[in-house]
Amino acid sequence: MRPKPARLYRIALVMIVRNEAAGLKRTLDSVRRHVDRMVVLDTGSSDRTREIARAAGARVADFAWCDDFAAARNAALDLAGADWHLVLDGDEWLSDGAQVLAALRTCKPDFVGALRVDSRHALEGGEPGGEAIASSWISRLLPGTVRYRGRVHEQPQHALPVRRLPVTIGHSGYLPEALARKADRNARLLQREIADRPDDAYLWYQLGKDHDVHGRAAAALDCFARAETLQPCGPEAPGWTHDLSVRRLHALKCAGRHAEGIELASAQMALWSDSPDFFFALGDLMLDWAAREPRRAGELLPMIEGAWTRCLEIGERPELDGAVHGRGGELARHNLALLHSLRAELAPAAQPG
Repeated sequence: MRPKPARLYRIALVMIVRNEAAGLKRTLDSVRRHVDRMVVLDTGSSDRTREIARAAGARVADFAWCDDFAAARNAALDLAGADWHLVLDGDEWLSDGAQVLAALRTCKPDFVGALRVDSRHALEGGEPGGEAIASSWISRLLPGTVRYRGRVHEQPQHALPVRRLPVTIGHSGYLPEALARKADRNARLLQREIADRPDDAYLWYQLGKDHDVHGRAAAALDCFARAETLQPCGPEAPGWTHDLSVRRLHALKCAGRHAEGIELASAQMALWSDSPDFFFALGDLMLDWAAREPRRAGELLPMIEGAWTRCLEIGERPELDGAVHGRGGELARHNLALLHSLRAELAPAAQPG
């Protein structure tokens, strides 16, 4: 008697889009050979988005936008109806891991796959080059029955185990031109969502992150403080709390609240002792303090050097949520070289007289 052939599970790409003509072909071309179908739900495009999607072989449907990302995503998932759903946005693409998608065809959909999303963003002054890449692990491979909740920064709702898979997604949505297109939209939707769920720490973190990205440091700090009150950082805390701690240091620097930043770093240093991002942000905060108040340079310069040296000792940690590539290597070395060049400029001001 012949053995029963293994069941093959279907995989669908599921997208919601609006005016994504610039990058949609890249997204679809990166995935279409590795999935069984592609579903593109358009929420009101006025460019060539629909034409591009149809030309690539995707099923295109329309959705009346209602300020609710979960509602749109769930409508797209209902249309896809596959065993596995790969969820991508129009500013994302499959960068690595196609072989993992192929393997899923023989894998029962009884877990959620977290994929590494590498987000490109502009570097601040003092760092080399024009862009950096920050990595986050996000649940993007979903069993067919899983649906979303949340008007914005929507989350899949399930009780399944989550596995990190060796799949990398590229993302360009944090570059300046992309941020300008959605300025204030996310904050508005997050505030509406928080009104319904005021005790959701993740929503407060996301609202703080939106304020931080758009240069609203004081508002970001208020949100980050609320998030950490609701979800204290700790070994068993969600992965996003790493990014929360690092962004708090950045926002404190931008707000000129340097002493408060030092206090926060001291309180959390044991928790993030193996995070190059934490020590990178701490060194950045102290350098900003020294630049604003040169009389403190003598005290701060050795501490700054110690922080960035620690980054190199740790090395890269891309598995940490929000980790920026280079903070355990190239960016830290660059900043140490910059620090050494600044010593001659800052140190004399620190001398008594």
